Amino acid sequence: MYGWLSIVPPVLAIILAIWTRQVFVSLFLGIWTGWVILTGDFFVGLTSAIQACIDVFKDAGNTRVIIFSALIGSLITLTQRNGGVHGFVEWIQRKNLVKTRRGASILAWVVGMSIFIESSITCLVTGAIARPLFERFRISREKLAYICDSTSAPICVLIPLNAWGAYVIGLLDREGVENSIGIFFQTIPLNFYALLAAALVGFVAFSFRDFGPMKKAEFRAAETGKTIADGAVPLVSNEVTSLEPKEGVSFRAVNMILPVLAMIIMMPVSLLITGKGDITAGSGSTSVLWSVLTAILAAGLLSLAQRLLTVREVVDLTIRGMGGLIPLAILMNFAFAIGDTTKELGTGLYVASLSKDLLSPSLVAPVIFLSASFIAFSTGTSWGTFAIMIPIAVPTAVLMEANLPLAVAAVLSGGVFGDHSSPISDTTLVSSMAAASDHIDHVRTQLPYAFLAGAGALLLFTAAGFLLH
Repeated sequence: MYGWLSIVPPVLAIILAIWTRQVFVSLFLGIWTGWVILTGDFFVGLTSAIQACIDVFKDAGNTRVIIFSALIGSLITLTQRNGGVHGFVEWIQRKNLVKTRRGASILAWVVGMSIFIESSITCLVTGAIARPLFERFRISREKLAYICDSTSAPICVLIPLNAWGAYVIGLLDREGVENSIGIFFQTIPLNFYALLAAALVGFVAFSFRDFGPMKKAEFRAAETGKTIADGAVPLVSNEVTSLEPKEGVSFRAVNMILPVLAMIIMMPVSLLITGKGDITAGSGSTSVLWSVLTAILAAGLLSLAQRLLTVREVVDLTIRGMGGLIPLAILMNFAFAIGDTTKELGTGLYVASLSKDLLSPSLVAPVIFLSASFIAFSTGTSWGTFAIMIPIAVPTAVLMEANLPLAVAAVLSGGVFGDHSSPISDTTLVSSMAAASDHIDHVRTQLPYAFLAGAGALLLFTAAGFLLH
C-alpha cells in the first residue's frame, strides 16, 4: 500500500485533462507518475509507463474493447456512404416521428432506456440512431453524449438479467450472501444514483431545459448550427462523420436500420453462445465485438446486394472508418493502463480502508457511497469498484447490523456515479465516440448533472441509513 500517494496519479490525470483539455498527455502523465511512485525512479518510471500501455493488450478483454471501439467507425462510414443515414433521417421526417429538437432528444432517451443488455451497446445504438437527427435539428453533440452515457450504466445496473446483474449477483454469492438474487432485487429501489440519473436525463429530454456548460453548448448549436464547439476534437474524425453518400445512390433507411438491428439482436445471441446457454454468464466484451462485426457485415452485404458499393469500396471504407477512430483506441489504451497502474498502487483498497474508520451503523450507506464514488472516479471502472467494495460492504453491514440491501445499493450507486463522472471511464469514452463529441466537452457538460444526481443520492442514502437502521 502506498497510502495517499496512490490517489495522486489518477487525480492528477483527471485534473490536468479537464484543465488543459490535453487528454492524451494528461492520461500518460498520470500513468508515468504512478510508475515513478512504484519504481522510485524518474526514468525507470517512464519505461515502465510505456510498458504498461503495451501490457494492456495482454488482457483479451481490453483488446476486444479497443478493437470494437475502432470498428464502430467502419459502421459509420458504410452506412453514410451507402445512403443509409440520409435515408433514415428522411424516413423519420416522412413518418413525422420527430418534428422538433425536443422530439429528437426524446427519441434518443427512449432508445437508450429500451436497450439495457450491455452499456456499450446502449451507447452505440443510441448514437447511431440519434446522431444524424441531432445534426439535422441542430442539437449539440454534448447533449447526445450525455443522453448516451446516462441511459447506459445507470439503467444496466438496475437490471438483474444482463451481464451487470449477473456480475453483482456473483460477487454477492462469493461473500456467502443468502438469496443473492433477492438481495439484488431489493437494491433496485434503493439504487438512488441510478434512479436519479435516469430520471434527470428523462426530465432534460422532455423539458429541453439545461444549465451550466450544457446550456451554453445548446445555445451555440441552436443559434449557429455548430453542434460541436470551435477547436473541439471529436473522438470520431470529421472525415468519418462528414462522409457524403456515394453519388447516384438511393437513400434507403433499411441500409441503416438493418445493421443496427443486427447489432442489437446479435448481443443476446452472443451472450448465450459465450455463456454456453446462460445469458448472464456470457462475455460482454466478446459479445459486443461480435455484435459490431455482424452490423458491419450486414451493412457491407446490403451495399453489395444493391450494387451501391463494390467489394473494394466496402473494404476501403471499413479500413477508413477504423482509421478515423484511432484517437479513441489510444484513449482506451491509456484509460486501461492508468486503471492497471492504480491497481498496482492499491488506490481502491486505500480509499476503502479509510472508509472503515468513518463507519457507524447509520452512516454505513453514505460512507460506502462516497468511497465507491471516489474509487470509480479515480480508476474509471464501476465493475472494479464493485469487486473492491462489495467484499467490504457486505461483512461491514452484517457486523454493524446495518441494512444489507442499502449497503449493496450504495456500492452500486457509488460505482456508477464515479464511473459516470470520470474522463477515464470506458463508458464515458464510448459515449463521446457514439456522439462524435469532444471527450472533455462531454465530461464538462455532464458533470453538473452527474453531481446533482450524486448529491441527491448522498442525501437519500443518509436519510435511508437512519430510517432503515
